[in-house]
Amino acid sequence: MRLCLTKINFIIMGIAALMILLGFIMTCGPASTPEHFNPDVFSNTRVVYGPNLCFFGYLLMIVGICVKGRNKKDSVEQ
Repeated sequence: MRLCLTKINFIIMGIAALMILLGFIMTCGPASTPEHFNPDVFSNTRVVYGPNLCFFGYLLMIVGICVKGRNKKDSVEQ
């Protein structure tokens, strides 16, 4: 049984999944309440860095799926 994706594809997709997970963790935090305003809601980590890390993780996931890896059988046949 031969898979369409190679080892390098799974490595790239694993790194992308970790980036996405880390980006979502970076955007989490305590919220503001009507009684108390939390200025951390508008911090650069939650507003800029976390979403950008998620975005680049999704782009890397697409690259990980689309990149064509070399199979040992393909290199032997050529």
